[in-house]
Amino acid sequence: MWSSLDQRERIFWVQRVENYPIWVVVGMDLDEVLAGWRQRAGITIGIFIAIVLLGAWGVRHYLKRIRLAQLLQHRLKELDQARTQAQTGEAQLRTLINSIQDLIIVFDQNNQMTYMHALDEGMLLKGKDSLLGKHYNEVMPPGLSKRFDTVFEQVRQHRQAVTLEYQLRVPRGEHFFQAVASPLVHPDGRFSGTLLVARDITEAKQSEAELNIAAAAFQAHLGIIIADAEGKILKANPMFTQITGYSEAEVIGRDAKMFNSNRHDPGFYRRLWRSVKQQGRWEGEVWSQRKSGDIFPEWVVISSIRNADQQLTHYVATVVDISERKAAEQEIHQLAFYDSVTGLANRRLFMDRLGAALKEARRHRSYGALLLIDIDHFKQVNDVFGHSIGDRLLQGVARLLHQQLRESDTLARVGGDEFAILIQSLDADAAKAAQLAELIAHKLMVAIRRTSSLIEHSVSVTASIGITLLDYSTNEQNEYLQQADMALFQAKARGRDTLCFFDPDMQATLLASTRLERDLRQAQALNQWQLYYQPQVEVNGKTTGVEALLRWQHPERGLVSPGDFIPLLESTGLIIEVGAWVLERACYQLASWAQHDRFCHLTMSVNISPLQFHDAEFIPRITAIFERTQAPLDRLKLEVTESLFVDDRDRARDKMLFLKALGVRLSLDDFGTGYSSLAYLAQLPLDQLKIDQSFVRQVLTSSANAAIVESTIALAKSLNLEVIAEGVETQAQQAWLFAHGCHAYQGYLFGRPVTIDALEAELDVS
Repeated sequence: MWSSLDQRERIFWVQRVENYPIWVVVGMDLDEVLAGWRQRAGITIGIFIAIVLLGAWGVRHYLKRIRLAQLLQHRLKELDQARTQAQTGEAQLRTLINSIQDLIIVFDQNNQMTYMHALDEGMLLKGKDSLLGKHYNEVMPPGLSKRFDTVFEQVRQHRQAVTLEYQLRVPRGEHFFQAVASPLVHPDGRFSGTLLVARDITEAKQSEAELNIAAAAFQAHLGIIIADAEGKILKANPMFTQITGYSEAEVIGRDAKMFNSNRHDPGFYRRLWRSVKQQGRWEGEVWSQRKSGDIFPEWVVISSIRNADQQLTHYVATVVDISERKAAEQEIHQLAFYDSVTGLANRRLFMDRLGAALKEARRHRSYGALLLIDIDHFKQVNDVFGHSIGDRLLQGVARLLHQQLRESDTLARVGGDEFAILIQSLDADAAKAAQLAELIAHKLMVAIRRTSSLIEHSVSVTASIGITLLDYSTNEQNEYLQQADMALFQAKARGRDTLCFFDPDMQATLLASTRLERDLRQAQALNQWQLYYQPQVEVNGKTTGVEALLRWQHPERGLVSPGDFIPLLESTGLIIEVGAWVLERACYQLASWAQHDRFCHLTMSVNISPLQFHDAEFIPRITAIFERTQAPLDRLKLEVTESLFVDDRDRARDKMLFLKALGVRLSLDDFGTGYSSLAYLAQLPLDQLKIDQSFVRQVLTSSANAAIVESTIALAKSLNLEVIAEGVETQAQQAWLFAHGCHAYQGYLFGRPVTIDALEAELDVS
């Protein structure tokens, strides 16, 4: 305890002295008491600790050796057990795999087959040995390979199994398979390949198809046929036989096209099947053919049947005969919208179509025409010969008028002896539309005159026609009818058997055109045609040839401008006959020059119209002209325009090659103003390019026209073609052309078109 005297820790001994009331307390300093003992105890403890540590190390070493021996013995035992279990497991796995009916294929990271199991190798495309090591793209059809590409990529990306169904033709035939593609992954997470387990589900698919067919047929309270994915008929129910007259045995294996009535164009069926493929069904009215040959309307619903993989397997079509319903509808429609005597549209239907035509004209900004036709003195026919003859006359007029019109035109009977005709989309130009409308009206008047032969009485049948153009203005139907009616009134006031336009100014123009056309048809018979010749010269001014140009010497009008009558020749088709006359006269002149030393070197250029060139008799007609005239064809030059090659280029080229074989030279006139395609230019057997005068006149004032002319000259040279410029009127124009490589010219600078006598006189002087 601690001493209270000196505050040191001491060991105290307390003892009572016998027989005395005294206690003796002895205190010894603790350090002094324990000094020796602590030293001995420290040494002893140190020795003891060393002995203990040494012994523990020995024991630990001994125990460790025992544990290692035991562990080695245990590991050897486990290895032996594992080897035994592995051998047993492998045998069991081999037995298990060999009992699996499914097809098992292992693909590596490159989708090459490394392992394959198939109890029946007939389910493989080839033998196992020939398949191992190959990519599936090397052995599978392209379509299936693309599907496998998608599936295998999904397995690689998402590391999840993917199920798919596919159809494959194997040595045993066409089979369906359901496959599960699973990822093969290393323990460290690396993708090592794909495991494909495929099962033959052909029988299940057939059962599924049968169930689908049965389900569709179960609803069949109507006529029904079932076809495969190729459209071949597989089944037909009794109601279908009752509707069409074909038994099931007569239609099985045949294509559904056997019922086509030819009343629908190919586009109708393309739209039908497009709807079936895109939407899975189509419903609508179809005209079909019975076994007896009768055409009848039916309401058809076509549905497609697909498997779980959305592959088309079958078509199911239900059929309803709607002949009676259509007949009733037709009768109602006929009474509501058609005239009972002629069968034509009545006023109500005509007004509906007129309204639609006006909307179309405004949408496309094109002109149409409305014609009102009145049979002259029809009331007298009814009064004298009776209404039955009058009805026959109306029916005959309706039939003949209908024959002269297009399918898109509307012919209607809008009154007792009055017919209306709606003609849509004539032309975007009002003047041209009016000309076309007038031509149509003349054709109709000629047709009406032929109606006289349809009745058994000597009656002259004529008609008056009023015409108004339908434009894209805001006029309503009634306004156009009023205009046509006013024009009809004018036609009657002028003595009937004529036509009038609502527009007085246009009427005057058309009357002038009509008179010009009438005179034009008489020009050849009255010997009013003349040929003028314009010189073609070289750089030095020497005349190398001429161009034959048609002129019309009218007894009252004088010399008519070609710009007035050439388009009329084209529109009326007279250009074919007149063009042949021009060519023959030019050839005779060329043959005549061949006999004179002064003119035998001259070439003769003759324009050929596209209408003339495309005529079926062009080659026989022109060959006959050459034989009659015996003209030197190597100095004959036929000028054609670019529009000749827009349509039917190959036929035009064949005709040109025929002419080239005869020795005729060919020149492309007005180059640059029309089609101007280098593709046809390089393919056609041309000898010369003729630069149009519209470019030549502006070479000094327009950089664009100068560039076109310069390019044309360079193009002609690159194609080894001659080049000549027409419309040269000044020395400056010639100088510019000469500087840019054009050395042949035609124009007022060198001579105007003149008669043959004047031309030969000029050549003699020069």
